[in-house]
Amino acid sequence: MAAAGSKSTRTDNEAGARLNPDLDADIRQLRADIAKLTEQLNTTKEHSYNTARRVAKEGVEQLKVHGEAAVEGLRSNARDLEAQLLETVREKPVTSLAIAAGVGFLFAMMSRR
Repeated sequence: MAAAGSKSTRTDNEAGARLNPDLDADIRQLRADIAKLTEQLNTTKEHSYNTARRVAKEGVEQLKVHGEAAVEGLRSNARDLEAQLLETVREKPVTSLAIAAGVGFLFAMMSRR
């Protein structure tokens, strides 16, 4: 029985020796594939970062333009309102004074409570 056990061990070693070159080649190929994938991931990461940064920068620029347009619109509306108010005061000074006194009286009443 001992002879049979040593014979199978020798056959296993011979088979392992024959498979070793194939296994080594497979391992080298896997390492090369992993290195290539790592390089591709780094390239993709940099590309994605640059794309996200560019999109964010464009978004900020658009928000800035829209914000400036909104501020200019508010300024224009404020100027128009001021012009209308001045025109109304010039046309009806007594009515404007009475309205201002009434508003002042209401604020005074609300501030007491």
